[in-house]
Amino acid sequence: MFKKFVVFSVLILFGTLVAVASDRDDDVSRIHHSTDVFNEIMNAPDQGIPGGVLNHAKCIAIIPGDVKFAFVFGGNYGRGLATCRKENGGWTAPLFLAIDGGSVGYQIGGSSTDLVMVFMNDHALHSLLSDQFKLGGDASVAAGPVGRTADADTDLKLQAEILSYSRAKGIFAGVSLQGAVVKADNSGDRAMYGESVTRNQILHGDVPVPEVATPLLHQIGLFAR
Repeated sequence: MFKKFVVFSVLILFGTLVAVASDRDDDVSRIHHSTDVFNEIMNAPDQGIPGGVLNHAKCIAIIPGDVKFAFVFGGNYGRGLATCRKENGGWTAPLFLAIDGGSVGYQIGGSSTDLVMVFMNDHALHSLLSDQFKLGGDASVAAGPVGRTADADTDLKLQAEILSYSRAKGIFAGVSLQGAVVKADNSGDRAMYGESVTRNQILHGDVPVPEVATPLLHQIGLFAR
């Protein structure tokens, strides 16, 4: 009974932290750090996400671990953003999100771990509209291939809706995020875009891109064509 109470309390606390801690300054910091993470990963020799993966990506989510991970009663969580490909070209304004590490444990725990998730189909894309979804449950996930010339054409990776990566202590690799829960950070969306803007509008490119996000979307556009 006590164990169930502790787990329930952790879930409430996690939801409260996501709701309370996201303001406009937090959003801006998140965008800056996400830009740095993407640039460093894609410009590292013999690393990066293969062009074949990025060219087919529907959305890309980045969770910069250096400032966004925290340890709360044995659970790891982080905050990041996602941007999606627009039908007429280009990428949408950032959609803010959070991830609860759950059973992933040390793989995404700690202050130095960055995460990148590449959403490969429409079902994965639309999962971003939900309040939360479970990786490996509501959307299939697999460790992504690494290296700009890496072969991404395996049955597993073609079937996976989301390909996931982590970078810790300079090492970038595909990582399984089975069991992690991705949550909408509605407070982050409101802080950046106002109360009347919905996640559906952001996801479908109906919201102007904030100036602070222009460098990130430009860099993504260079690698995801």
